[in-house]
Amino acid sequence: MALQVRLFLVALRFLTRLPTPGRIGHEPDDLARASGYFPVVGLLLGALAGAVWLGAGAVLPTPLAAGLTLSALLLLTGALHEDGLADCCDGLGGGRSRERALEIMRDSRIGAYGAAGLALSLGLRWAALAGMSPLQGLIALLIALAGGRAAIVLILATGAYARAEGLASGAASAGRRECLIAVFVALAAGALAGLAGVCAVFAALAAARVWLACLTRRLGGYTGDGLGAAEQLAQIVAFLVLAGAWR
Repeated sequence: MALQVRLFLVALRFLTRLPTPGRIGHEPDDLARASGYFPVVGLLLGALAGAVWLGAGAVLPTPLAAGLTLSALLLLTGALHEDGLADCCDGLGGGRSRERALEIMRDSRIGAYGAAGLALSLGLRWAALAGMSPLQGLIALLIALAGGRAAIVLILATGAYARAEGLASGAASAGRRECLIAVFVALAAGALAGLAGVCAVFAALAAARVWLACLTRRLGGYTGDGLGAAEQLAQIVAFLVLAGAWR
């Protein structure tokens, strides 16, 4: 039990800005083993964002509540995945060769492709959430955030790391066990919305696999930025499927 608590805290520290005990360290392979908890962290983030969504929605128009909810998510995660999406858009959009794309992705500056990618990500999620009822929005947040982080684990378990080293290299050895756990947790979250929720999770995971194929063709595998972009893509797909099902 102590090991599992430590692995959960490792996942929490890696994916969020939420405080964790300062004495919690981890072994070299702990991040890979902790990846099974990534969707659980997503559920926690979904619950916290859902509290903002319900609280803001009680006193503000729905579009404003949706904007504040996404703002809260950015603060909770430190815009970790949004940063990866922007870097991938810049690198893949502006780099003709593998080497040039990876070089651009290491640059902290955001270009036109990255800015456009961020605008689309925030805009699509904002529009989808703003069109939902309070209960639908809460459920969608839980499903999309769990599904997005399950997509990360799916790529870790089935793809190859493109760089010799990097922020995500410690999780690159995630295996089938962690992947099955992550997918199960995401599907359990999807069951909250019945068939539509399960379909949303499957669609999110399918989008992640397509994204992995694109990264493998262009870069020879995934990167840390690629994982962040995968989470964003999977999250968007889950929101869109639910928005369409509940229209």
